[in-house]
Amino acid sequence: MDEKLIKDCALEIYNAEKNCSPMGALTDRFSDITIEDAYKIQMAVVDLKLKDGEKIIGKKIGLTNKAIREQIGVHEPDYGIITSSGFVGDGGELDSTTLIAPRIEPEIAFVLKSDLTVDMYPVNNMDIINATLGICPALEVVDSRVKDWKIKIQDTISDSASYARIVLGNRITPLDGLDLRVIGMASYVNGELVTHGSSANVMGNPIEAVTWLTNKLLKYGVELKAGEIILSGSFTPVFSIKKGDSVLAIFDRLGEVSVRVI
Repeated sequence: MDEKLIKDCALEIYNAEKNCSPMGALTDRFSDITIEDAYKIQMAVVDLKLKDGEKIIGKKIGLTNKAIREQIGVHEPDYGIITSSGFVGDGGELDSTTLIAPRIEPEIAFVLKSDLTVDMYPVNNMDIINATLGICPALEVVDSRVKDWKIKIQDTISDSASYARIVLGNRITPLDGLDLRVIGMASYVNGELVTHGSSANVMGNPIEAVTWLTNKLLKYGVELKAGEIILSGSFTPVFSIKKGDSVLAIFDRLGEVSVRVI
């Protein structure tokens, strides 16, 4: 795709998100769109948000859970950029009028204490551990700007890996003494259990996911900065939410995080 078409696609996605007006899938119109094209579109969308005054506060890896990939019909993980307008504090509110078809993913968020830079490429798991201040419970709200979530991998990548909001728990737990392969989680909507899972569903270990993400980003010259939040991937398949719902996720040894949909 040429530069003009990439910018045109980015503007369409940006407007669809801003106006809460779903669009048709790019892959239905551009059958030759590549994953590389899709990441260029994603960055062009981020550039538009930065011009609007938003800030980059982190990165996310998506589709680490095989069940989620099967759920939406894609076959590999992706990544996206987390921007400031999507941040929601623990116990906060989601305005349903600003979302199209939101879904929730319970995750572990890594908080970085030092930079991960291109001169470190390729990084390993120990590099990630050394760069991490701690982890906290998180809910990622995903929301496709493509009508009815009828997407292929290029569509979700172009659409910032379907990022919409991030809800962070208040408690940060250091990695010392934690085995991230065996952290359990249960999530509730309006007090009823809707899903439960384990950190093992995130590529066997969320650290593996963050290492994958970091190397993918560094390969393209995108660095991770101290203070940034890294969403490592969902413990379970996504579930839908609607106005009036209260969502709570409880993580073994890490605490909990909640949000209300208004």
